[in-house]
Amino acid sequence: MLIETLKILFNRDLNKLKFEIESYEYENHIWDIEKNISNSGGNLCLHLIGNINTYIGAEIGKTGYIRNRPLEFSLKDVPKSELIQKIEDTILVVNNALDSLTEDDLTAVYPQIVFEKEMTTGFFLVHLATHLGYHLGQINYHRRLLD
Repeated sequence: MLIETLKILFNRDLNKLKFEIESYEYENHIWDIEKNISNSGGNLCLHLIGNINTYIGAEIGKTGYIRNRPLEFSLKDVPKSELIQKIEDTILVVNNALDSLTEDDLTAVYPQIVFEKEMTTGFFLVHLATHLGYHLGQINYHRRLLD
C-alpha cells in the first residue's frame, strides 16, 4: 500500500516539477536569484534530481548514480530542455526502484545513515517525498515571483 502511495506522490510531484520548469516564460529566469532568494529554480531542480537519484536510484535501484551535490547549487544555465530530460529520466528511475521494493523492504533499515541515525526505508522514502514537495513549492514561488 505505501509503495503505491509513494509512486503516486513521486510521479505527481516530479511531473509538477517538469511543469514548473516548462512554465518559465523566459528560460534565463530559471537561474535568477534576487535579494534573499539564494537558490534559483534551476538549482533547486538539479538538487532534487541529485537527491532522488542518490537515495532512490543509486541505493534502492542500484543505478550506479554518483552525486556531485556542490554542483547542484553552483551549476548555471543548464538548458531548459536538459532539465526536463533529467526530470523525465528521474521519473523512470523512481518507478523502477519502487517497483523493486516489497512491503517488507519498507520496514528494513535504510542502508545509509543520512540523519546521523538509523531509519526505516519507508520512513526515509516518505521524507524524500516531503523534501520534493518542499522544494517544489519554492520553485513554484520562484517562478511566479521572478519570471
